[in-house]
Amino acid sequence: MKSKGITLHRKVWCKIRFWQKLNNASDETLARHLNLSVRSLRKYDNDAGNLSLERIESFMSATGLTLEDLTHF
Repeated sequence: MKSKGITLHRKVWCKIRFWQKLNNASDETLARHLNLSVRSLRKYDNDAGNLSLERIESFMSATGLTLEDLTHF
């Protein structure tokens, strides 16, 4: 039986939350960078599968991070 690995969405979400901790940013600030509500932000903690490229691009634009920064593990 093949085990499921961590999805790319989940890895990117973990990097985004890691950035938040490193920068001591509030959930409100992170939600603003992603153009979504704090409630939606917290839903991504359980399932990041709906994290869209539009949200990721918004975050990258606000923070100066690149896609490589978010996907390099």
